[in-house]
Amino acid sequence: MPVRRTLRVVRRHWRVLARRTSRAVAPARREWRRSLQLRVVALTLVASSLLVGAFGWFVAAQSANILLNRAQDEVYAQLRGKVDYAYSQLGIFPSPYDTKLPGTLSTTLNYLADGEPAENGGAIVSMRAERWPTLEPVTSTGTDISALITPDMVHAVATEGRVARQIRTATVGGLTAKYLVYGSPVATKFGHVELYYMVPLTTEDRAANQIRTMVLVTGLALVILLGVVAGLVTRLVVTPVRVAARTAQRLSAGLLDQRMKVDGEDDLALLASAFNQMASNLQRQIVRLEEMSRLQRRFTSDVSHELRTPLTTVRMAADLIFAERDEFEPAVARSAELLQAELDRFESLLTDLLEISRFDAGFAALDAEHTDLVPIVERVADRLAGLAERVGVRIELHLPDQPVIAEVDPRRVERVLRNLVGNAVEHGEHKPVEVTMASDGAAVAITVRDHGVGLKSGEELLVFNRFWRADPSRARQTGGTGLGLSISVEDARLHGGWLEAWGMPGEGAQFRLTLPVRAGDRLVAAPLPLVPRDRHAVVEPEPGDGPATLPAGSTAAALPPGAGDDPADAGPADAGRADAGPADAGPAEAGPAEAPAADGVMEVRR
Repeated sequence: MPVRRTLRVVRRHWRVLARRTSRAVAPARREWRRSLQLRVVALTLVASSLLVGAFGWFVAAQSANILLNRAQDEVYAQLRGKVDYAYSQLGIFPSPYDTKLPGTLSTTLNYLADGEPAENGGAIVSMRAERWPTLEPVTSTGTDISALITPDMVHAVATEGRVARQIRTATVGGLTAKYLVYGSPVATKFGHVELYYMVPLTTEDRAANQIRTMVLVTGLALVILLGVVAGLVTRLVVTPVRVAARTAQRLSAGLLDQRMKVDGEDDLALLASAFNQMASNLQRQIVRLEEMSRLQRRFTSDVSHELRTPLTTVRMAADLIFAERDEFEPAVARSAELLQAELDRFESLLTDLLEISRFDAGFAALDAEHTDLVPIVERVADRLAGLAERVGVRIELHLPDQPVIAEVDPRRVERVLRNLVGNAVEHGEHKPVEVTMASDGAAVAITVRDHGVGLKSGEELLVFNRFWRADPSRARQTGGTGLGLSISVEDARLHGGWLEAWGMPGEGAQFRLTLPVRAGDRLVAAPLPLVPRDRHAVVEPEPGDGPATLPAGSTAAALPPGAGDDPADAGPADAGRADAGPADAGPAEAGPAEAPAADGVMEVRR
């Protein structure tokens, strides 16, 4: 238990340390990711440090080797001279027991030492005869030099009779230094004695240290200089890029007169010139498109308003004729009914055109308020009950037992649902239409499912286009305008929501409206699947996700906020399935809002 407790404490402290370290280096990481100049300078410093360090180490090592080799050559030359002199003095003795030999040995040593060590650069000379114990070893300094002469060296010189060399660091006479030690035999008539010549490498070490210091300082200066040069060169390249980025941001913000300054004739000047040319072309195109869009909106608005006055006059006359239709002949009465229906549709078309023009002009506003969506769904179903009864379709509501409150514009949500349910009723092929609602606290989803003709592959994208219809020859029950789903998807985007479609030929279609519970929140997922559960979809696609695995023959499309905002993306100018009736009046206005019939035209399940 104590071990486990200790491990837990260690892990806890380690996590705390890791978090603090991560927070401490977070600004540096952000700056590293954002600054190209910083990365170039840092990489230049690292690379140049490695190269300069390797080169400096090579130069320092070679310099030290050159100094050592020169010292070895000089010391070896001195050693040969000392050996020759010692041979001339000691070679005349026939026996190691000669009484004059010790005195001659001392005299020769003093001569070879060239005075005191302080006068000869600290060199030490020692002579000994390992094979003749009667001859005492003599040293020029009189100090212990056993640390400089190793047994291996003594064996090589005394036993093998060859010249030996080694470098030793030892303390002699209270001073620690590195010595170059040479040992050589001196031939005599009775054998040979050993001569050891020890020279301190203090001068060479000092010179090598000076070279290393000089190389280090020069290398640091060179690395810093390379870093400064890299920073300046990178700045020359990065500054125009940053200026281009800032200019592009201003252009995207609508400041179309922004341009880059062109200096010189190099590649950067060519970049600035090309950027300015592109900006000028974009400005001309944007201004032209804005003017065309303005003229289009003005034309639509003017036409809609100008048609109001004659339409009102025609409406008044048509209402009088329609009210007296029972007194006319059957053919004339039928004409009065057709005139009334077409006037209703024409009036709805004008209303939708005005609404679309408001979306195109960016004047559409969201009047969000806390609203219970359950009564809205029930109200839509009630208004469409008469139409559903006429075409033999049952509307089934699957609603939560408790209120579903969200910050929405109730008028726009009701209009979207009228369009979706009206479309489903019209294309339901006398089969039930299911309306389901669910909420997860962050989003509310409402699906409208029909079991009619369905959608072919690709039609789930076209269904939201203006005036598009899948089958132009199909008879319309609601007398819609062809703009219902186009207005609905704009209403969904205005809420920050999604309006998505799924369909399969012969299996029906399902539309899903997803809205955030709090206005302005970003949607992440929908509480209800886009693909109906009875189709056994493996993965449901969310807006922005990759392709999903769908049932064979099915197709799905999602329209998140911002997708297809360009009115030019609209499909062919055909009236069709995108039409669910007038945007404001809805399909229910094709006939009176009747109460559910006794045979269960509308079924509510909670």
